[in-house]
Amino acid sequence: MTTLATRTLVATTAIQAATACAALTIPSISPVIAQQLGVPASMVGTYIALLYIGASMAALAGGGVVLRYGAMRLSQACLLICAAGLLATLVLGADVGWLALPAVAASALVIGVGYGPITPASSHVLIKTTPRERMGLTFSIKQTGVPLGTALAGLIVPPLTVAFGWQVALVVVAAVCVAVAIMSQPLREPLDDDRDRGARLSAGALVGGLSLVVQSPPLRTMALVSFFYSGMQMSVAGFIVAYLHTEIGLGLVAAGTALTVASVAGVVARIAWGAVSDRTGAPRAVLALIGFLMAAGSVAAALITSAWPMVGVLVVAAALGATAIGWNGVYLSEVARLAPAGEAGRATGGCLFFTFVGVVILPFLFGWLQRATGSYAACFAVAAVVCAAVGALLLLGGRPKRA
Repeated sequence: MTTLATRTLVATTAIQAATACAALTIPSISPVIAQQLGVPASMVGTYIALLYIGASMAALAGGGVVLRYGAMRLSQACLLICAAGLLATLVLGADVGWLALPAVAASALVIGVGYGPITPASSHVLIKTTPRERMGLTFSIKQTGVPLGTALAGLIVPPLTVAFGWQVALVVVAAVCVAVAIMSQPLREPLDDDRDRGARLSAGALVGGLSLVVQSPPLRTMALVSFFYSGMQMSVAGFIVAYLHTEIGLGLVAAGTALTVASVAGVVARIAWGAVSDRTGAPRAVLALIGFLMAAGSVAAALITSAWPMVGVLVVAAALGATAIGWNGVYLSEVARLAPAGEAGRATGGCLFFTFVGVVILPFLFGWLQRATGSYAACFAVAAVVCAAVGALLLLGGRPKRA
């Protein structure tokens, strides 16, 4: 890879990590914030839903903004928006009576608006600087920024909260976002050289990514895949601890260890799946294989009992992490490959709209099914059927050409 390509990969990964950290900052200290607001800690689910509603809308518009202002300038703006959302929680969410809860809700939407366009913007620049034979690996490395940002939130935000208070923790994460925006400035000119200052930001242009996806059968397939895979990813991350602790009877620390193992496996697998995709030249087949393995992991999860040894539980957690968390890079590289020339940002934004909708809807359905059946195992069994069906759809669809 060229020097510019390497610098671009490092910068986009750092931007992805910083915005992911901002998105998970409030959830990582949700009990403290909930106590401050006088609401149940379970309200963090509503916070995450609002964040991804904002992200889905912003991702859809991000492709059009890229054409006018450039992908790097949009990324810098998103970092500053995330910082502003965190600081809004700091200023408006403390000791302001009835305004506190709406302020935090508004903050979730603002941070979502900053988080959503990051992936379309990074896809736009990576497709320009990455050799086609290394796209899968490059996009997968960039996508490790999400779990890295999540890990960063877990590592620094709770300790800062304990030591100095949650307000200081929010200021530190906001400062990280601002610092990454400033450090990205040298790449603005070489990477935003294709921006069109005359491009209009009409309503049609802002939702052009959605139109692009709707009109392209290959991109529609990718959007559908991401809807289900992203929902499965969030369901695994959101429910595995509750499942292992409340239904299987593991201690909270042991259940949390399983989530950590799943997350680490997801980081490693993102890079590994990207390399396999490049080596085979068959990203759809790789995504289909991930779907089948995700289904197998879900079946194994449904079969866990209190008699299982801990190592067996961790193996299942790793399998779920490697598939349900590891698919993103291959998916994004395939979307960029399928997009018309110069339209990778808009195509990614259009597909990510469905990705984020899956994040909002499917975990809700997962939780509803658990309440209806009283069994997390039943939820994983149903998820296995869905994942296998998506894998079959990919496998039978062949390898389409660029839209």
